[in-house]
Amino acid sequence: MNILLFGKGGQVGWELQRALAPLGRVTALDFDSAGELNNNLSGDFSNPDAVAATVRTLAPDLIVNAAAHTAVDKAESEPDLARLINAVTPGRIAQEARALGAHLIHYSTDYVFDGSGSAPRDEAAATNPLSVYGRTKLEGEQLIAASGATHLILRTSWVYAARGGNFARTMLKLAKERERLTVISDQIGAPTGAELLADVSAHAARALRQNPQLAGLYHCVAAGETSWHGYASHVIERAREAGHAIKVEPDAILPIPTTDYPTPATRPLNSRLDTRRLRDTFGLTLPDWQQGVDRMLAEIL
Repeated sequence: MNILLFGKGGQVGWELQRALAPLGRVTALDFDSAGELNNNLSGDFSNPDAVAATVRTLAPDLIVNAAAHTAVDKAESEPDLARLINAVTPGRIAQEARALGAHLIHYSTDYVFDGSGSAPRDEAAATNPLSVYGRTKLEGEQLIAASGATHLILRTSWVYAARGGNFARTMLKLAKERERLTVISDQIGAPTGAELLADVSAHAARALRQNPQLAGLYHCVAAGETSWHGYASHVIERAREAGHAIKVEPDAILPIPTTDYPTPATRPLNSRLDTRRLRDTFGLTLPDWQQGVDRMLAEIL
């Protein structure tokens, strides 16, 4: 299989290079990949024409798009760029995929919902994004669906990886420096590892190739739920158990509401996603969030 991967430098893109390799030949591009392989290939999503030309040049069987404008707060001040990267260019890719008969895998987010209530949302739940990021990601979903391309859209949340910066690294750094931490406790979701997303994607891509009727929208997050406060507490306790010099005591990790930490972009309080459709369709078991976080910590501690 001839595979084109966009967003190779991101957390999910990095893991996808590993997970997709057994399926075929992978050409992996990033935003600054113009001219790679002397073929004038482009992964610059601010230039949809160049990206579309790249798809036509490579004529892949499978396109996996892990590129996105994920700076949620910054998107509020640059909505046009966020829309170009999150909606317009993915839409163009989908059109090219349709013309080629290629399959497309694309990633979306819990930010397409408003975070009200406490029940997990399934794929049929009404969307109501609260931020530029959420609105542009939703538009990207809609443009892909309207293209007629055979596609999988995987909505996920709270993505992390051992590679690069992440919430766990930040909490560990602060826990070694401070005697008191405040962490938001009223946003609820499931920390989801980039490697889990990549492995699910590879499994689903193979199944989709065998049965295109599996195409559509799916929710993909680790099992269970926690708050950012619960996530931080878990990470810090594991580091303490591993013998790291942690300055903050468990009772000095204080829960605070979102209103105490205002940001330019509004975050959904309820990021719970129902993954039943994904699990049933592809015969998957999604591990508890703690399992993936503990594995990540074993790599970075």
